[in-house]
Amino acid sequence: MIYTGLNLPERTSKPRMNGITVLIDNGVPLHFFEDTINSSGQYIDFVKFGWGTSVVTKHLEKKIACLQENGVNFFFGGTLFEKFISQNKVSEFERFIRKFDCKYIEISNGTMDMTNKEKALYIKKFSKDFIVFSEVGAKDSMKALRQNASEWVEWILEDMEAGSTKVITEARESGTSGICRGNGEMRLEIIDKIIEVGIDLKKMIFEAPSKKMQTAFINIAGPNVNLANISFADPIPLETLRLGLRSDTFYLSEEYVVSEKYKVK
Repeated sequence: MIYTGLNLPERTSKPRMNGITVLIDNGVPLHFFEDTINSSGQYIDFVKFGWGTSVVTKHLEKKIACLQENGVNFFFGGTLFEKFISQNKVSEFERFIRKFDCKYIEISNGTMDMTNKEKALYIKKFSKDFIVFSEVGAKDSMKALRQNASEWVEWILEDMEAGSTKVITEARESGTSGICRGNGEMRLEIIDKIIEVGIDLKKMIFEAPSKKMQTAFINIAGPNVNLANISFADPIPLETLRLGLRSDTFYLSEEYVVSEKYKVK
């Protein structure tokens, strides 16, 4: 970052596990991928190869090599994990992720019919050899609406107890399910409940594909909130939001203080 003398919110620096930015690769062309990572890698902590795109990505090895050269970690989408599990191919899943020397994996139950207790067993198993990011929330918007805030908290705590390093809140790449309603409106009652029970927000990753969601989470949890499902066009715009260099977060204080509404009681 260029020195300006401005008083800006303090950002964590890489390598970090707080204030992380997770881009989602939905199949972007190789050169676009490489250009983004090479030019903005200092602001990118992870790339998630969304859902099952890793299976059909022609230049997956080249993309992973680019990430490794720039100190950016990666993992595959939870839907791919679910696809393997739905066919009782746990060993094949492990072989697949080891083939690409994955250190991080995402474990979810957002699509298939799997209870959170069943998911927690997989978290416990894989956390012995990998760093697990679990995901909470359904991808189907109608099913997601039937999952109340108390259930979300119960599942988050269960995942953490099972060995999940961080828990991701589902929003999809469209921001229309999980922690969002079908019209894109955020379900703030879930965020309120997470904070109310005292869950450490450093252990949460909030999917926030839109600027509106990114702004909301930064205003709620500060510039070092963990955000995921960021598009390949947005690492720089997001970093300016984190630093109060954009109108939406212009008055973000240098030393962020959680507003009274969001203070843990």
